[in-house]
Amino acid sequence: MKTVGYAAKSQGSELTEFSFERRDLRNNDVEIEILYCGVCHSDLHAVRNDWGGSDYPLVPGHEIVGKVMSVGSDVKKYKQGDTVAVGCMVDSCQSCDQCDNDEEQFCREGMIGTYAGKDRISGEMTQGGYSKHVVVREEFVLSVPENLDLSRVAPLLCAGITTYSPLHKWGVKKGSRVGVVGLGGLGHMAVKNAVAMGASVTVIGRSESKKDDAVKLGAQHYLVSSNDDEMKDSQSAFDVIIDTVPVKHDLSIYTPLLDVDGTLVIVGQVGPVDELSTVPLLMGRRRIAGSLIGGIAQTQQMLDFCGENNVLPECEMINIDEINTAYERMEKSDVRYRFVIDMASLNA
Repeated sequence: MKTVGYAAKSQGSELTEFSFERRDLRNNDVEIEILYCGVCHSDLHAVRNDWGGSDYPLVPGHEIVGKVMSVGSDVKKYKQGDTVAVGCMVDSCQSCDQCDNDEEQFCREGMIGTYAGKDRISGEMTQGGYSKHVVVREEFVLSVPENLDLSRVAPLLCAGITTYSPLHKWGVKKGSRVGVVGLGGLGHMAVKNAVAMGASVTVIGRSESKKDDAVKLGAQHYLVSSNDDEMKDSQSAFDVIIDTVPVKHDLSIYTPLLDVDGTLVIVGQVGPVDELSTVPLLMGRRRIAGSLIGGIAQTQQMLDFCGENNVLPECEMINIDEINTAYERMEKSDVRYRFVIDMASLNA
């Protein structure tokens, strides 16, 4: 199937219009017309090959909302016209212990990314949601609750599940004390999800510049990490801290904030962090952990949770031809809090 999208043709190049072909439907595939696609910071990293290994041309986008156009002969769950979503992965081996445990993101053979992945059957590179259509294996297609605003759903497929998963894993519930480091695309979803779970939520920022925003998003408290007195008074104050900072930084200022058996979960930085002392970890049986999106079952659980609690990201809608400017603004943190591409603009 011929389609069109926006792609980076080489490392360092801007995204421009790109015509390409999607694979023919296999028996277990769903063909989707993309209505909206979220813009994730990892899209920018992939386009610029910040993590290495990017191949070009590359069509980014792994926060996809659309309508089913057609289905393969073996597809049972979806039909033409259904509203569906696709997140960060489109396939896995489906047979290892992790896939059997609904943790496809940890597939022993490697999950297949929605873009910049390698199709398990054809070997061709997967291309993402900055495009008119996508073809996805049925097991990796998700249902969207009818009550949610479709124009704001897309970022839930990455930012939503990336923050929901560790909150769920570490047992956040009513009365839990949750800290959120950083108030960007990930951080604001961590706040919204934790508040909806009934937690007492504190945003931890370097200055008071985002205090008003934090309160509007539902956080009950705000902690300035550069204020030594505030940080000292907040020692042992949290059960879970979600660290969304996407660059190398110092974790040692946050570990003393954890209570005994507390967990600091890294979801932002991919790469090194500053050297830290193990003393707070040893003295409080505290831990530092990482978390990567979530499995398909948990992602559906997250969407249903957001539907039940009307949890949606704060979004700024853009046209596809504004994507390069959006990347520049994203680097400057000039967005409150996620860009979403109206893919109808691709027709123009």
